[in-house]
Amino acid sequence: MKVDFWQLSRDPVEKVVALIAQRVLDSGERLLVVSDSHEQREAISQGLWRAGPDSFLANGDASGPQPEAQPILLSEVPEPANKASHVIYADGNYREADGFDRTFLLFDDGTVEQARATWRSLDGAEIERAFFRQDGGKWVKVA
Repeated sequence: MKVDFWQLSRDPVEKVVALIAQRVLDSGERLLVVSDSHEQREAISQGLWRAGPDSFLANGDASGPQPEAQPILLSEVPEPANKASHVIYADGNYREADGFDRTFLLFDDGTVEQARATWRSLDGAEIERAFFRQDGGKWVKVA
């Protein structure tokens, strides 16, 4: 399993989720986006629908109709009703969950200490970790 830590600075969470979501869908996989905040999930959903000038990233809420049919599912719990292989923790709160090939933990200044603690807690685990931050407008792997 891989866990990628993405430190938000310039771009809002909904823009970063859309960036990652597009890459996941382009690889033929499905995505689960998890946040405790209903308001944040709504903002992410709207951002996905307006992802590009000529495109949108179809998504739905886990409590809505046919969650299993959604290519991108938004939920407050890491349960992939859509059989997602990738999960984004958009609220900076890492959760232990099995069954995902890749996990993205998005964090900002308010959750940076929590992200550092999560990084340390994964020491020695059979998990490949990476750390990304923005440099100008481009995402750069720094660890």
